Amino acid sequence: MDVAITRMSSKGQVVIPSEMREDIDEGESLVLIKDEGRIIMKKASALGKNLEDDLIFAKRTEAAFKRYEKGEFIEMDFDDFLNQVKKW
Repeated sequence: MDVAITRMSSKGQVVIPSEMREDIDEGESLVLIKDEGRIIMKKASALGKNLEDDLIFAKRTEAAFKRYEKGEFIEMDFDDFLNQVKKW
């Protein structure tokens, strides 16, 4: 296991030390998981397509609940709803 120390800038940017990013390509997507004081970073490509789809769905669902809680929702009949879902 490799260990390195880095800092977060005032803009929230974190530099991954060069010895830790040898197998990470520029522009590659990374997944951050925060849990009980730990932050885990993984390459999105290493997680598999199903997990990546699940994470996207979870983000959309969370955003929808936030809009719902703010009262930013509309009513529609079932067929219109299905047509909207197909556009996603």
